Amino acid sequence: MNVASIPKQEFARRRKALMALMDENSIAIVPAAPERTRSRDTEHHYRQDSDFFYLSDFAEPESVLVLIPGREHGEYVLFCRDKDLSREIWDGYRAGPAGACTDFLADDAFPIDDIDEILPGLIEGRERVYYAMGKDSSFDSQVMEWVNTIRAKVRTGAMPPGEFLHLDHLLHELRLFKSAAEQGIMRKAAEISARAHVRAMQACKPGVWEYQLEADIMHEFGRSGARFAAYNSIVGGGDNACTLHYISNSAKLCDGDLVLIDAGCEYGMYAADITRTFPVNGKFSDPQRQLYELVLKAQHAAFSKVVPGNNWNDPHEASVQVITAGLIELGLLKGPLEEAIKSESYKEFYMHRIGHWLGMDVHDVGDYKVAGQWRLLEPGMTMTVEPGIYVSPSNDQVEERWRGIGIRIEDDVLITKNGCEVLSKNVPTSVAEIENLMNNHY
Repeated sequence: MNVASIPKQEFARRRKALMALMDENSIAIVPAAPERTRSRDTEHHYRQDSDFFYLSDFAEPESVLVLIPGREHGEYVLFCRDKDLSREIWDGYRAGPAGACTDFLADDAFPIDDIDEILPGLIEGRERVYYAMGKDSSFDSQVMEWVNTIRAKVRTGAMPPGEFLHLDHLLHELRLFKSAAEQGIMRKAAEISARAHVRAMQACKPGVWEYQLEADIMHEFGRSGARFAAYNSIVGGGDNACTLHYISNSAKLCDGDLVLIDAGCEYGMYAADITRTFPVNGKFSDPQRQLYELVLKAQHAAFSKVVPGNNWNDPHEASVQVITAGLIELGLLKGPLEEAIKSESYKEFYMHRIGHWLGMDVHDVGDYKVAGQWRLLEPGMTMTVEPGIYVSPSNDQVEERWRGIGIRIEDDVLITKNGCEVLSKNVPTSVAEIENLMNNHY
């Protein structure tokens, strides 16, 4: 099964778009992600830095991407590992500088071992350097060494850059808006993740362990061409669902409890992020159903606000309105509604925001405010919508029947010209649909 990918021409358009935003006589430097040691002499599976990959389609470590608008001999320069057949026997294929040009459309490419000799010459004479300072202290030091090499030669006429500018603002604004090709890959990531959630619902029953449902999810990811999860999966049964970032996934699921699963695959370098909450035994109790339907009502209210022209905070405010009113009606909060919202007493049960940007990173890049104001939603943005209610098992201020119930419903949403498209719609959300799926799938 071939994993969907972005056309090479789109990467070229991205580089040109970024260079068009850069100031005159500048240079941008983007390092690849470093390899990470897992334990002793074993490494974590390598995953390229999202910014680097967004501009290059190049997945190898020990690489540096350089953009130099207006350079006579080519604006896109890539430093990468040299060809080494003896190492390729052990570690796999390397493109090498020649492959960087022919297969990844670099205008010029050099061995990474030569970067200290070559890159200072590319920086010299450029007034501004675009670089994400502070992201990698080791590479920060290397960049400053290159600049200091130029500064040491000022008496011979060398011209060091006079200004460092943060690259992230320009680059992340581009990444915030997803192209048609990106949208297609994200739909696929959501479809795969949706199948995994459905499979977990069908496999669930009292006595199953949390990690067994996680294994079902990971198997569905892998067999569909998504080898990795986009983040550590959460499978929390009973009280564990009230811990927002629970990842132990080590408990046995009990009859009468709910289980909350927050899991999404990474497919073609793009993330999905879906949460569903359902009864271990396939039947919601009355308190579970009441809180669940309140969260679902809040999600639908938020969906109605995910339209172009509304601001980022509008969906969240809609969810707060619904959840707070519902909690007052059920007796978990005291009214009146306006005072409960103003005092934020609802945060005892709904302590997180409605969602986040979604893309190459599960918590994707992009500003939430512009000039101090919540930014307006626009077509091409992708986000999650994930209201929740969590009643701590130790909360003795509420009736015992509510305690230990944790519920979140999360979907992936693409903002369109007229509203929004729910990419993860293939996982049921209504009480009737969930109970039917869990009890009638044999």
